[in-house]
Amino acid sequence: MKEITIREAQQQVDEWIRTVGVRYFNELTNLGILMEEVGELSRLMVRQYGEQSFKESEKSPGKGADFGDHLADEMADVLWVLICLANQTGVDLSAALAKNIAKKNTRDQDRHRSNPKLQ
Repeated sequence: MKEITIREAQQQVDEWIRTVGVRYFNELTNLGILMEEVGELSRLMVRQYGEQSFKESEKSPGKGADFGDHLADEMADVLWVLICLANQTGVDLSAALAKNIAKKNTRDQDRHRSNPKLQ
């Protein structure tokens, strides 16, 4: 599978929405869907890595490929809806991420190294 850039991902999601999905859900609906998807990711990670366990009625995905596939799918769902929101609001995620990394490199240059909690 060919790797894609964030910009290409934004274009591909937009193309899919316009040709297959008919139209974007409104921004507030997509925000709600994003929260749902983050919740699904959270539930999976909390049960796999945290103190909660899967219910008897739930099939634990285990730590192998099944879990990795499930985790990747949940993360991709989050990314998909985030991309939809970026497209709808005119945010270029490539530029926004580059700007955010630059901000962190400037603002937080020594912050974590000097944090005694991280030593």
